[in-house]
Amino acid sequence: MKRVLSVNVGSPTQVHVGNTTVLTSIFKSRVEGRVAVRRHNIDGDRQSDLTVHGGPYKAVYCYPREHYSFWTGQLPDVNLLNGIFGENLTTEGLTENDVCIGDQFRVGSSLLQATQPRMPCFKLGIRFGRPDMVKKFWTSGLSGIYFSVAEEGDVAAGDLIERVAHGPERISVADVVRLYRGDEKSSELLERALRAPLFGSWKKELQERRDA
Repeated sequence: MKRVLSVNVGSPTQVHVGNTTVLTSIFKSRVEGRVAVRRHNIDGDRQSDLTVHGGPYKAVYCYPREHYSFWTGQLPDVNLLNGIFGENLTTEGLTENDVCIGDQFRVGSSLLQATQPRMPCFKLGIRFGRPDMVKKFWTSGLSGIYFSVAEEGDVAAGDLIERVAHGPERISVADVVRLYRGDEKSSELLERALRAPLFGSWKKELQERRDA
């Protein structure tokens, strides 16, 4: 069964890192009740740097609760509360291997479309207080999933997640990560990734590698 375990939002916060101050929205808190899902974000959630976060193709970030057991082993001293990875929706039953680029899901009354994996940035290291967290996250392959909002609506913890349409190419979010990292070298899979409605630097980088 696919469902939402929690809805998590955050606002820009200034964090002191060494001799500098960084503005980040990665510190998310769980909210109760139904929350509006807008075209560019979930109500109450605001991105700090729109050049790399948010926007129509990274409007909602989901992270599987199933991955938390892996991270418990990696980070035994960290209290892994829902939302700690900066996700808007902590989910159950929705993993990168199961979700394909372009798949559409009814989540609450909203309609979300899978657009790309997450590329970790240095702010993940700030969230966990350890600079090696970005590398750990990337090497794990447990990227989480970004969605665009095909139809606005609302969502709450406990809502079921129902796949209502398949993407035009059967290319999973996990496939994209493997192609990008070079773990997967299938030219046929690469072509499907380039035909899929994949967004962000992921498609540009794969295109450049194919054409090199």
